[in-house]
Amino acid sequence: MKEFQFSIELDVRDYECDMQGVVNNSVYQNYLEHTRHQYLKDIGLDFAVLTEKGMNLMVTRVEIDYKSSLRSGDSYISGLRMVRLSPLRFGFEQYIYRKSDQKLCVQALVIGTNVNSKGRPELPQDLIDVWGLE
Repeated sequence: MKEFQFSIELDVRDYECDMQGVVNNSVYQNYLEHTRHQYLKDIGLDFAVLTEKGMNLMVTRVEIDYKSSLRSGDSYISGLRMVRLSPLRFGFEQYIYRKSDQKLCVQALVIGTNVNSKGRPELPQDLIDVWGLE
């Protein structure tokens, strides 16, 4: 299992599964988003406060590789690492592992930027600092 900046443990719920008894592919996006939001909350970033300051974090691209399926009742670990992709873009490298056997289920790269109050991409230094990006 990869080393993470942040991880959480969650359980698959019955209603997240499709007729084949596995987690529906679209549900993994919810898992990934929940993990990102919990991470931001954990490091003290609040979307409402950022918006008041004229900062709007936005996802611009999502790449997901599905490796193995989760099923109802499975516990899983969802983790992430932040990376700097360019002067204006950051990325969340995200992974979901089934807890019972630590098998990789999903690997994703979620790319984002910050849009300032003028509607322009900008990565303010305070975000770079709090995320530990260079």
